[in-house]
Amino acid sequence: MREDVRVEVRVFATLRRYLPDLGIGEARVMDVPDGTTLDEIREILGLPAEEVKVIMVNHLQAAPQDPGADGDRITYIPAVAGG
Repeated sequence: MREDVRVEVRVFATLRRYLPDLGIGEARVMDVPDGTTLDEIREILGLPAEEVKVIMVNHLQAAPQDPGADGDRITYIPAVAGG
């Protein structure tokens, strides 16, 4: 049996609509089984894969297949456009 790890998740810009209970700058703290990948955490949160362009863990870019670890600060960032 895998132990749970606690991670802190933030989303920005257009991804905020999928987590409307979070205010600007707020994070969701969640417990997930040890070894759960960043992509699996994204799925749990209901964030569409095609809208997530960058994943950061503890201020460093990460890959979707990387596992989350206890205490990680995970940020999902969408593509942004401007002019």
